[in-house]
Amino acid sequence: MVFLPDESRSLPPPPLLNKGSAWLGLTGWVAALLDNAFNQRPVIRAGVHRQVLCTTVGWFVGYYLIKRTEYIYAKVDRELFEYIRQHPEDFKAAGI
Repeated sequence: MVFLPDESRSLPPPPLLNKGSAWLGLTGWVAALLDNAFNQRPVIRAGVHRQVLCTTVGWFVGYYLIKRTEYIYAKVDRELFEYIRQHPEDFKAAGI
């Protein structure tokens, strides 16, 4: 999978309840409500199955986006620590 390489499997999974999932789940729900409003249907009562579907899709997209950002951050950290390990003369401790 190009979105998440195999080396990302070594990272711990993010929690199911995180900011990205919550925000995109809320965005999906609001999108379903706006669809009802634009099509002149009852906003909350019509299309509850679509509201649940859009919320669920938003939730999982948020989860995988958080998972990808954690992978990117871990990759950058790994490269930075490898650079520090290979160039110790650039990162000497300050003598007090």
